[in-house]
Amino acid sequence: MQYERHQAWSVLLRLFHWSFVLSIVVLVTTGLYIHFPWTNTMVIGISAFPVATMRYIHFIAGFVFTAALLVRLYLLIFGNKQERFWDFLPITPRNIRNLFRTLGRYLYLNVRHEHRLGHNALAGIAYLVTFLVAAVQVASGFFMLYPESVFWQKWGVLFFASQQQGRGIHYLIMWYFFIFAAIHIYIVVWNDIFSKNGIISAIFSGGKFIHEDY
Repeated sequence: MQYERHQAWSVLLRLFHWSFVLSIVVLVTTGLYIHFPWTNTMVIGISAFPVATMRYIHFIAGFVFTAALLVRLYLLIFGNKQERFWDFLPITPRNIRNLFRTLGRYLYLNVRHEHRLGHNALAGIAYLVTFLVAAVQVASGFFMLYPESVFWQKWGVLFFASQQQGRGIHYLIMWYFFIFAAIHIYIVVWNDIFSKNGIISAIFSGGKFIHEDY
């Protein structure tokens, strides 16, 4: 079986991916600390202020997270063929067929595998949901960060009702990213083993190996 290397992901898409990943790791770590500080609180106000430091790091990671989302939004419209929403969302007959084939393959129903350079339609749905959840996470984060801002408080109260409720939603959404990360890593490794298209190395190099009949 012959495979050919094709360029799948642009440099900007790869920068988005790793900025998104690293910012989530930092946000979750610092967010858990802010929610429940595990250090000795006796040092607060004496020689250190770890909660304030964690909040500062959390805010910086939050801005990186927001910038990554804006980059992905740009790529959904202006990226290469594989990066645009039209290529992987189930809004075309081709992608709808791919959705059911992908589901059958993951369920080990021996459905014929469709070689695709970009994402499959099931991944497209998962990424769209994650993008929307991330947008809510950003909105609730800025709502809490800027209590003096008329803009953020107006929209924040409209969608989250109060700072406390916004904080609760912000905390619950964090667990979504835990679950998403675990499933995402499992499926990527699964595909790398069974598809042999270099999907893991592609997020570093940008290139995937596709069957010559692609």
